[in-house]
Amino acid sequence: MIRPEKGSETELLIRLRDGDPSAFNELLRLHSSRVLNTCYRFLLNRQDAEDISQEVFLEVYQSIHTFSGKSRLSTWIYRIAVAKSLDELKKRKRKKRISSVGKMLQIDQVSEWISGGTMPDKKIQDEEQLEEISRALSSLPDHQRVAFTLSKIDGYSNDEIAEIMKTTKVAVESLISRARKKVINRLTRI
Repeated sequence: MIRPEKGSETELLIRLRDGDPSAFNELLRLHSSRVLNTCYRFLLNRQDAEDISQEVFLEVYQSIHTFSGKSRLSTWIYRIAVAKSLDELKKRKRKKRISSVGKMLQIDQVSEWISGGTMPDKKIQDEEQLEEISRALSSLPDHQRVAFTLSKIDGYSNDEIAEIMKTTKVAVESLISRARKKVINRLTRI
């Protein structure tokens, strides 16, 4: 019998399914920060993001035996995080906000980031300005916001995004393009 390489995702999955507590701790160590950041980008509230990320890992723990292995374990976890974040937004029945982001931000920095430049964490230091960008992103339709966030904020490739969203690469490219145009339009409106 061929054993999976120690430290590999396959080996971690086997240990998780066997109920190894250290495997779940390793899973948390590997993915908790990214899941929390993902939830925060959708919910715009640290406490809510922490609550939802805990729900994500609870679901992972409870349903690890149902994971089919057709995608990477990290992709499956990320899909759960996105779905739970969107569910939370729907529960709140959050109204789309129209903001005058352009007045508060340095548009050149934001446009550079949106068009594929540096990440906002590196370019825009002020947390309040980052929240304004997040609010502008939250005004996008769900599919556009998910694709745009996965691409421009989390750095996933279009192929990975297509797998996460269960769609085609062409559809992902279209969603990102439309989202980029809408966000730039909103941020440059004065």
